Amino acid sequence: MAAKIEVAIADQNPVVRAGLEALVIRDGRFDIAGVFASGAQLIDAIQKRPIEIAIVGWALPDMSGGEVLGRVKREKWPTRVIIYTGERSGDVLRHAIKGGAWGFVSKTEEPQVLLEAVVAVARGRLSLPYVDIDMLNYDPLEGLTSRERELLGALANGWTNLQIAARTGISRNTVKYHLKNLYDKLGVSNRAMAVALHMSAGRPPQ
Repeated sequence: MAAKIEVAIADQNPVVRAGLEALVIRDGRFDIAGVFASGAQLIDAIQKRPIEIAIVGWALPDMSGGEVLGRVKREKWPTRVIIYTGERSGDVLRHAIKGGAWGFVSKTEEPQVLLEAVVAVARGRLSLPYVDIDMLNYDPLEGLTSRERELLGALANGWTNLQIAARTGISRNTVKYHLKNLYDKLGVSNRAMAVALHMSAGRPPQ
């Protein structure tokens, strides 16, 4: 009889954790190596003993899935990480793949899709089911207008809305309007995320 695949689960949502644990146990092909509410708990478990596969949410209470991937890569741990997330942005996908994720599955997919991804990864294959590969090459910054690029540079320099309005000669309401359009285009919800995307693309402050 083939050995069962060892799976750990890390997600900030207790309902998701419980659901995944029940799903994995019920399938019969897997053993649970642990269920964790934070990235630190998962990392502590991996440090104590090797874990074959880890299903990891992107947004953990203490760190991102990207930071978990970074730690696994730096320490050269053999654990293969599958990112399981409700985040659908190309930026999250690119960070996950660049960070060394073996799999990337959306929480909107059927549960069986995740289970088959675990099996594929255990066999040494990358698993990106139903992922639009074009998203890996799409740069959301390329679609910005010159005004939006100017505003993004101002955000990277730490300017407030009032400073941006004064230095560009537009009203604060117009600044807010442009920033909303900018955030929508970048798929982010605030200036910190916009600046992080700006910097991750290798664009220094203006």
